[in-house]
Amino acid sequence: MDIKQKLKQVIVEDLNFEDLTAEQIGDDEVLFGEGLGLDSLDAVELVVVVKRHFGVEIKDMTEGREAFASISSLAKFIEERMGR
Repeated sequence: MDIKQKLKQVIVEDLNFEDLTAEQIGDDEVLFGEGLGLDSLDAVELVVVVKRHFGVEIKDMTEGREAFASISSLAKFIEERMGR
């Protein structure tokens, strides 16, 4: 399973989306606001999810804002940090 697919799966499972499947989430879908509708509490939980599942830490809001733009941007962020 590639990183994007795994991210979609853990978002659906760990953030308890009951009426959404991983297949319904687009790679470039916006995660917050009008996209998936995640909020600031979800952001905190997403930081924990990324650390738990991928071993990558999001250290501050600047990193998080850029990384959390979409599934694609978050996957790129994780891939870059895993390669270090």
